[in-house]
Amino acid sequence: MISIWEYIRQFVTYSENRPLIFTEGAFWLFFTALLLGYSLVYKTRFLRSLYLLVFSLFFYFKASGFFFILLLFSTVCDYILGLLIHSTQTKWKRKSYLATSVFINLAVLSFFKYSYFFADTANRLVGTNLQPFNFLSHWSNQLFSTSFDVTSIILPVGISFFTFQTISYTVDIYRHKVNPVKSIIDFGFYVSFFPQLVAGPIVRAAEFIPQLYQKYSLTKREFGYALFLILNGMIKKVVISDYISINFVDRVFTTPLSYSGFENLLATYGYSVQIYCDFSGYTDMAIGVALLLGFRLPINFNSPYKAVSITDFWHRWHISLSSWLRDYLYIPLGGSRKGTVRTYVNLLVTMLLGGLWHGANIRFVIWGAIHGVSLAIHKIWLEIFPSTVRQTPFWKRGLAALFTFHIVCLSWVFFRADTTTKAWDMITQMGLHFGWQSFGAVIKSYMPVLSLITIALLVHWLPVNWKEYYRGVFIKSPLWLKLFITVAAAIVVFQFKSADLQPFIYFRF
Repeated sequence: MISIWEYIRQFVTYSENRPLIFTEGAFWLFFTALLLGYSLVYKTRFLRSLYLLVFSLFFYFKASGFFFILLLFSTVCDYILGLLIHSTQTKWKRKSYLATSVFINLAVLSFFKYSYFFADTANRLVGTNLQPFNFLSHWSNQLFSTSFDVTSIILPVGISFFTFQTISYTVDIYRHKVNPVKSIIDFGFYVSFFPQLVAGPIVRAAEFIPQLYQKYSLTKREFGYALFLILNGMIKKVVISDYISINFVDRVFTTPLSYSGFENLLATYGYSVQIYCDFSGYTDMAIGVALLLGFRLPINFNSPYKAVSITDFWHRWHISLSSWLRDYLYIPLGGSRKGTVRTYVNLLVTMLLGGLWHGANIRFVIWGAIHGVSLAIHKIWLEIFPSTVRQTPFWKRGLAALFTFHIVCLSWVFFRADTTTKAWDMITQMGLHFGWQSFGAVIKSYMPVLSLITIALLVHWLPVNWKEYYRGVFIKSPLWLKLFITVAAAIVVFQFKSADLQPFIYFRF
């Protein structure tokens, strides 16, 4: 049995196997300790920002080790460049400062995320033998006598999210949409705020910065809502996502040829539930935790599998990313202002780059291409058959939602599969070796998992007013009942929790 001091030592040091994530008990101990100190400083704006900045940096240190230096580097660079963009009226200087900000952010992101991709591509095309070199590891070895492998480049957790967040900050200053933050403490807190730091949502400065200057407030209703979101997110992640992943989805995607086409199809449905419950579960908990601290984060999901078109899907799925791609990529490319053909090209380019944002692999390019082509086809369809949702009969909307859901599921095959070959293997199995005769045996064998997938989808498809009703009942319930439900939910989560650490899917991006 380890001593309390040994436990504290382990807690304050970095370990790849012990990150602070919402589903681990260590996080809630961390959050409890944070709240105790927060109760002393929350009324003083500067102390509140400084206090949460320190805890946020520690949180990121626990998630990525000394990569938190990158977070500090990005924060300092964009803080200074934001002030420079705002302070000069000379157009070419403003553009050069903005270009510097975008270049630095994308260069750091590209180095860690795409070095192997660029090196492998060059080696194949030109016949070279380029090898990525990790400068940070080299400098650490030189300065601190560490022994990091300089040929290994590890992707820092959350780098895609905070990079996009700081880019949007300097672009919005350039566009005169926001004023720069005067205090680097406030700006550092905005960039590093731990609930949304490692997996979003991507928070715009215009949404978050004004909250830094407001007094702390948390109504009784907001407390109930925050607690509901945390419990809802925990159940989504541990009870649904992790369970169906470990007990069914991962097995099929690992060796798709070992399973019938029917099992591959069910695994695809399962993954659509898994990734939604995993990612939206994280977002729910992030919004809930932030709300308890007095900050409001934007919604990131809105029942995406109810979408009646691929355009509608992207209005509901990862809303902060889709709106970022629209405002900082699609519209600057010309949007729909440059003619019909250019509009379709812009859509395709935006979604291809959105795919690459998730990872430097042809699988993500195909995933982006499926969505880009689908978006273009939907625009063509609307030009030929203009209509509104209200004018469309219910049964047609149902068919449209079912069709959209299967297009999304097709794209998930490439998104999830370990290799492109395995993705095609799954599609081949579904098309040529469906295994109609094994329906009964398959359903019987996987009854618990399939039941959970079915229940999750049925709850997802419930009418909005039904969901608002049971959420409202929880929010209005007395405190003792909230605590009882919280304890009961914690027991259920503990029963479903896997012994192995199950990180959130979007930590990889």
